Amino acid sequence: MIVRPHLHWFRLLFVWRGSVLPYIAMRLLLVLAVAVASVLSRSWWMSEHGTSALSIPPFTLMGIALAIFLGFRNSVSYERFWEARKQWGALLIAARSLTREVASLSADIALHKRVARTLAAFAYALKHQLRGTDGRSDLACRLPPQQLERVLAARFPTSLILLNLAEELSAAQKASQFSDLQLQSMDRNLNLLTEASGACERIANTPIPYTYRVLMNRTVMVYCLLLPIGLSTSIGWLTPLIATFVAYTFLALDVIGEQIEEPFGTEPNDLALASMCHSIEVSVCELVDEEVLSQAPKVSDYVLT
Repeated sequence: MIVRPHLHWFRLLFVWRGSVLPYIAMRLLLVLAVAVASVLSRSWWMSEHGTSALSIPPFTLMGIALAIFLGFRNSVSYERFWEARKQWGALLIAARSLTREVASLSADIALHKRVARTLAAFAYALKHQLRGTDGRSDLACRLPPQQLERVLAARFPTSLILLNLAEELSAAQKASQFSDLQLQSMDRNLNLLTEASGACERIANTPIPYTYRVLMNRTVMVYCLLLPIGLSTSIGWLTPLIATFVAYTFLALDVIGEQIEEPFGTEPNDLALASMCHSIEVSVCELVDEEVLSQAPKVSDYVLT
């Protein structure tokens, strides 16, 4: 996630880090080269093939349609991004609620700390599961050794962690630390954690159809390469400037849509899952006076992971 202070509008014109320019710079240079070549060959083309010269009106109609398609694609991508953020917010609320219930209803201090540790492990396990990374380093210090290997070997480690937590709470209820109604209330929070992790898995495992992405990429690129040919016959040497600026707008929208459609990755515009996991751990550990094992992630080049 990009984290930058609010800048003056003039300084925003020259921002490099945190923008999508590094991802589209080579394509913009290609459009610029085509625009310069179109202007240089304009006189020859008009004299030899004047009847087949392109003009602005067709590109105006194509540009409107393309802008609508890109807007729809970006809306779908942002909806996935925002839903993912809401699910992690729901996860934080459920973890706090469950920790508060255990801490207020049970006198077993050791149980309080184990629940907080397990909920922190759940958050980190979900992060690694969504990103497809190895979670051993984060889970080894938060889970008992007898649970660790089983969780690491599982395809869905978050489900096993919640199962172990449910079994521990059930054992505490049988030891008369909780009543049946109190255990049911805790179980509702466990269900909320399950729903949040399942929703995140759905988002991660159901990408926008690949053919749709290919279509948008091809259409935007072909349009940006043909646009200078149409502009050169009417605005001359302004073509490189105008064509490159229009290409920047369309290509940037295409890249932004690609980045936010997969919100659990490590690109600059993805969710800062490491920071969220740290926040969840701090939140639950503070409730039971437990030590926080993680360090707050640092912002590197205006990017928070």
